[in-house]
Amino acid sequence: MSLGDEHGYRESSRSGDDGAYGGYAGTGQTRTRLPDGGGDPYGGAPRRPRSSSRSLVTIVGVVVLLIAAIAFANRGGGDSDTSGDSTTDKPETAPTAASGERPVKSKTAGIPTGFTRSEEGVQSAAANYAVALGSTGMFHKADRHSIVDTLYTSEAAAKLKAPLDEAYSADFLDNMGLDSDGNPPEGSTFVSRVTPLGTTVQDYSDTSAKVAVWYMGLIGMSGQSSTDPVTSTWKTWTFDLRWSDGDWKIVTDSQKDGPAPVPGDDQAATSEEISKAVEEYGGFTYAR
Repeated sequence: MSLGDEHGYRESSRSGDDGAYGGYAGTGQTRTRLPDGGGDPYGGAPRRPRSSSRSLVTIVGVVVLLIAAIAFANRGGGDSDTSGDSTTDKPETAPTAASGERPVKSKTAGIPTGFTRSEEGVQSAAANYAVALGSTGMFHKADRHSIVDTLYTSEAAAKLKAPLDEAYSADFLDNMGLDSDGNPPEGSTFVSRVTPLGTTVQDYSDTSAKVAVWYMGLIGMSGQSSTDPVTSTWKTWTFDLRWSDGDWKIVTDSQKDGPAPVPGDDQAATSEEISKAVEEYGGFTYAR
């Protein structure tokens, strides 16, 4: 994986790819969009009053949701007229739409494993793997090795661990505000999360596949003394996977920026609000 690419913190290097497998190596910088008035990077400045246009947008949104809810409630059940062709004008299911079936029943090192040998299965695998590789576990050596051994082919994992250990050096961790073991200071919360928004299969066969995952990443330190506040980035993470030992395994991966939406005008949260949210809202398991 490319941690430098992942959250936009630093450029990383890996021959043949857009970034290293997980090193925040390099000298890239993150720009933080601060609220008007400066002050607390998490939003300590006075909040701006809501504009009339935003209020109008909110009202319109509520009306649209209400109409959708009414339409859903009035769709009718089994007693409705079925004389027509039920397949007429029926929208196609999106490739990554939830099927309602639990895709896997096993976990390895806390990560869902045992995905089906299908296009849907490989998309689920790629999304789950992005979540694991973007987690705070990658900042702890033992957890990092476990994640890599679980997600990559044995050949790729053997070549990857040493470069990753070098990338997650004590100096790098210190720059992130962490100690040499990857732990944040007392009273602070380190955030590193990947939230997949969608996947697409670029190539597929029974033995190999190429899947791109579009995601939003969060990374930074939440704390009163933090100089590196939690920020968001938008990336596309592409995985080359192989069917190995009864599951999909990563052979190589790369990342690129975007596509990123136009930033909204939401007020930045305070460090206390961010820390509380991280503690209260656990990450998802992106299995279908």
